[in-house]
Amino acid sequence: MGAPGTPPYRSYPSYVAGRDVDSERHIYVMTARSVLENDLAAIRRKRMLELGELDPADAGPGLAGRCALAGPETVQQALAAAAAAAPQWARTPLDLRLRLGELIRKRLSDVRTEFVDIMVAEGRPRTVSEWEIDGLMHTLSPETLGWCAELLHREFSYAGRHLTMRRRPDGVVCVAPPQNAPHSNTIYGAFALLSGNTVVIRAPRSIPLGSMYAVREIIAPALDEVGAPAGTLNAVCGPPMMEEWLGSEHVDDIIYFGGTEKGMAFQNDCVAAGKKPILELAGNDCAVVWRDADLDMAAGALVEAFNSSGQICNVPNRVIAHPAIADELIERLAVAAAGIRPGYPDEEGVMLTPVLAMDGFFSVTADALRKGGRLVCGGRRLDVDGSVSDTGFFAEPTVVRIDGLAGAGEVDAVREETFFPLLPVVVPEPDVPDDRLLEDVITFVNSNAYGLRNSLWAADERVVGRFVDGVVNGGMLKVNDTSHCGFFPYMPSHGGTGLTGGVFGEATYMMIRTTHLQGVSAGPGRRGGDGAPGREA
Repeated sequence: MGAPGTPPYRSYPSYVAGRDVDSERHIYVMTARSVLENDLAAIRRKRMLELGELDPADAGPGLAGRCALAGPETVQQALAAAAAAAPQWARTPLDLRLRLGELIRKRLSDVRTEFVDIMVAEGRPRTVSEWEIDGLMHTLSPETLGWCAELLHREFSYAGRHLTMRRRPDGVVCVAPPQNAPHSNTIYGAFALLSGNTVVIRAPRSIPLGSMYAVREIIAPALDEVGAPAGTLNAVCGPPMMEEWLGSEHVDDIIYFGGTEKGMAFQNDCVAAGKKPILELAGNDCAVVWRDADLDMAAGALVEAFNSSGQICNVPNRVIAHPAIADELIERLAVAAAGIRPGYPDEEGVMLTPVLAMDGFFSVTADALRKGGRLVCGGRRLDVDGSVSDTGFFAEPTVVRIDGLAGAGEVDAVREETFFPLLPVVVPEPDVPDDRLLEDVITFVNSNAYGLRNSLWAADERVVGRFVDGVVNGGMLKVNDTSHCGFFPYMPSHGGTGLTGGVFGEATYMMIRTTHLQGVSAGPGRRGGDGAPGREA
């Protein structure tokens, strides 16, 4: 629970060096339902609470909780605490750190219902929240942890020498979870702990409760159980702290989530400051549906484009549909899109979230239509009850048909990540032979400046083989899967090439990305008391 004596809402102080650090100022969180029901009243109460003009006891049922607003001194204390704990935690045996992963998974399972309720209160639809937790469970599965252990530490014998290849922790890792999905990404960023790093989490000021919950109720208890030193994990809520992190002597890595333009500029700032940038930026995933595809399976996966109104990175952003099945596929997508309606995030089956950049949604849609696209469905603004409205918070799930592969890259909705519930379906020219068309499609997929995920639905093994062999773009490739977005053990959940991950980007695990490789060669009689280096990462 939150700090003692604060029911019925949760209250979280800053967490520094294993202790609570409170503040005279707090960030208050109103439930998404209260904002959608009466946005002006909810925002007014939030402001009054933060100014001290309203007692929390009188705030009404819309108050979900509060987090202490960390000042500059607390921010610096968190960095210093992480640096002080780093040497001891780095010496912790790998087996014990992997045990930490098991305990986080168990704790996540134990509090799953409560954690989902927090996510829903902050505006994450319940269905999407459950899916995100499933992804975390796969990332913390015994299979994934075991594979990462192999990557972190391997021993060999060669020519009378004992050779060890091990990945060493970078040191202090700072994490700024994104506002569109802070809850699960707080835990994802904290996976850096498993490779021996210490971590500082900055809970986003606009939506901090779930991040602080993840730290205090899931990760911190697991660290206590394995006897981690105080300061191994620290969490503060406040304004952006990038300048403080870049200027701190304590910081080694910074995990940054955000848009491509700002992310690539931040990458340069990190390099100039001597920090490792770990970027989780935009995605513009491409999905290909061939002439012999299972259209029910493909359409079911493609409507994931509308999950959270398209405001997550790993959804399908554009489709290439073989001309032979394009009409039938588009009809199925239109029917499925019509069944996706707005609603309150606590209602079962709701997938859409409010779209704040509504002007951008209309601008990108208009660009597609101006360049020859045809509106299949959607394109309107909706209220929470699904009615068309000039002031609604929601954008209607939208499908646009784009005829011609050659010019499709000129359409903004095809070329760039849109972050809206907008799915362009590109239909190549119908008179191109299949062999040549397949090569054109592979070239198109590889020309994507982003590099997160791609997917294919096709029955012909030759088509599948050529596609898998030819596509080099991206960190994940799904073939004939029921989900474009879904997670599995062994498979990394994040990361990618190009504009998705920056010049150092690839799809791999956070416990690998926050380390560096070190080789140890020990000759006869020079390996230490037990004859082999210790199993540390």
